[in-house]
Amino acid sequence: MTLEKGDFILLNYTAKVKETNEVFDTTIEEIAKKEHLHKEGELYEPKLVVIGENWVLKALDESLNTMKLNKAQTVEIPPDKAFGSRDPEKIKRVSLKQLLSKDIHNPTIGMRINYNGKMATIRSLGAGRALLDFNPPLAGRTLIYNVTLNKKLATAEEKVLALIHRRIPVVEPEQFKFTIQKHALTIDMPEVAFYVEGIQIAKRGIAMDIQKFLSEITEIKFVEAFRSEPKLETEESPKTKPEVKPRPQTKTAKPKSKSAVRPRTKTKSKAKQKQET
Repeated sequence: MTLEKGDFILLNYTAKVKETNEVFDTTIEEIAKKEHLHKEGELYEPKLVVIGENWVLKALDESLNTMKLNKAQTVEIPPDKAFGSRDPEKIKRVSLKQLLSKDIHNPTIGMRINYNGKMATIRSLGAGRALLDFNPPLAGRTLIYNVTLNKKLATAEEKVLALIHRRIPVVEPEQFKFTIQKHALTIDMPEVAFYVEGIQIAKRGIAMDIQKFLSEITEIKFVEAFRSEPKLETEESPKTKPEVKPRPQTKTAKPKSKSAVRPRTKTKSKAKQKQET
């Protein structure tokens, strides 16, 4: 399989300084831990590279199209194609008081500091002074890259997912759902991505990348929907009806028999009796 400019590939690499054999970068977590380079929160996984876009060191990028998949290869990069030669004029000696005035406390050899808006490495300390090196840390060094090309991405779906993951690496790529219909791409954003710092800038970057590398897609939509979680149906124990105590039966008086009931007789008032007499 030949590789060309514009191809999407995933690669693992470990980079070291030839002169000292010191590892300074890797995509493999095990090696990062072994070389004391491991950073909490850093993702160690195959790196997405579009050949010709200089997403890695240019000299390394230029060698990718001659490599073969799943085969470990070594690339040696001289200083003039890496970080250049060391410039003696970029090395300055300053007093420790000057460092303190810049809020640089407890300086140590090898520390990277921001001094007057420029990054420098402290090379030595003594007699109340510090030697600052404003050259890039790897200037003047020959670099060795041990590289393995893991995969070439072929489909538009693979490329879209890889470009999304490149801009939003803290969210697992499987959580993004998207559809491609003719010239339109719709990306359903997972809720966890809503709160990623700089998410709007990341979305803009995704859109620009997709329009650049997948020119057939002319419209990109990001869907952000808040969905409530479905309620789980739990088996409730059957409700027991409250025990109803029977009402005490009240005894009702039995009606008297007709024979026992004396007929009422009308009695005349005393006034009428006198009139009759």
